[in-house]
Amino acid sequence: MGQGLERTTGGGNGGAAGTVTESDPAARPAGADPVRADPEGTAVAGPQAATRSAPGQRVTGEPRAWRRGWRRSRAPVAAATPVPVPGQVRQGPEIELASNDPLVGYLLSAAGAVDVLGLELDSPGLAAMKEAGVVLTVPLISSGSLIGLINLGPRLSERDYSSEDRRLLNALAGYAAPAMRVGQLVRQQEAEARNRERIEQELKIAQIIQQQFLPKRVPELPSWHVAAFYRPARTVGGDFYDFIALPDGRVMFVVGDVTDKGIPAALVMASTHALLRGAAPRLVSPGAVLAHVNDLLCADIPAHMFVTCLALVLDPLSGKVEFANAGHDVPYVRTASGVAELRARGMPLGLMPGMEYEEKAFQFEPGDCALLHSDGLAEAHAPDREMFGFPRVAELAGRGASGEALIDLCLTELAAFTGPETEQEDDITLVCLERSMSARYAGGVR
Repeated sequence: MGQGLERTTGGGNGGAAGTVTESDPAARPAGADPVRADPEGTAVAGPQAATRSAPGQRVTGEPRAWRRGWRRSRAPVAAATPVPVPGQVRQGPEIELASNDPLVGYLLSAAGAVDVLGLELDSPGLAAMKEAGVVLTVPLISSGSLIGLINLGPRLSERDYSSEDRRLLNALAGYAAPAMRVGQLVRQQEAEARNRERIEQELKIAQIIQQQFLPKRVPELPSWHVAAFYRPARTVGGDFYDFIALPDGRVMFVVGDVTDKGIPAALVMASTHALLRGAAPRLVSPGAVLAHVNDLLCADIPAHMFVTCLALVLDPLSGKVEFANAGHDVPYVRTASGVAELRARGMPLGLMPGMEYEEKAFQFEPGDCALLHSDGLAEAHAPDREMFGFPRVAELAGRGASGEALIDLCLTELAAFTGPETEQEDDITLVCLERSMSARYAGGVR
């Protein structure tokens, strides 16, 4: 009995009879930790093993003289078999075992040590084990899952493993399997924590980069008051706004929204923002700018993504605006006679090339105030799933508040509607443009 067990090792280092050697991490799934046994012993581990050794995982070998004799015998020992996972798992150059290999089901149903040479299964894994010289294997099972094996080569005495050997091996497996499973979970949690930390760091960098695209300040225009607000639903978002100075003294106001959220939306937002910045000073016309950017985006934008965008060109002296809309939310303007809507037809950017965008004009009178917004406001939901809605946004725009006061009013009403514990569903962008009453006396009314 003693000989058979002393020739078995669950992994070790230094002077122990067996060593644990990791395979190339790039050749295995995330979380896998396969090992290979050297010719002196048998490794005990599964593909997701969290540690290389654990209490109950190793049985020590015989003294150095015995190990020399083992080397002379050159009896091969198989690599550890894997935990069944979807797809094929490589455990080293010796053995490959697929999750649907019949050997996996057989080992899960085995009551203890299994005679490898006596098995007859159509199993590539079993064939590899036999070729490696494994004669006895003990499955390590925890919570109904196969997490590893204790593989043994032939005894030097050429006798079979006794029933007492098998009882001790089965007892060892009962202690080793839970210990290995705990080690696996610890290592998995550590890997997940490192991955979360890496993702958080990347998001912080992306947030810093995205903030560089947003205007540092609003334009200072005589007889006009401009205010803006932006709050992403995640660390980074797909909404954007900008104020682009044009060669003739006019200013283009841009508000856009990229479908999706997070890093993909932020990347498309950055591209769209750069294209608008490049086209606006050359083309000036809001419809021509949107058409040009649309054609460029169609060539490179990821599938199932598009950009809604409003481009509004303001002449600050006359108060006249020309605008075009690529499927974005309609701006509302509070006037002396009620709330006006700045409507113009146009497809979102990035869907189809060769689109034309309708241009419309509107005359701002002193006291008029426009609210440009993204759908993060109108399409927010209450706990009962009622939507905030565009009529409610229009009603807020017509209440009389202007500038920062109008933005604060929208955010306060939204918070009361959704409730304090509700997570923000989408990015929120608000831009307020008001022509002050002083324009009437400053010679700005034409």
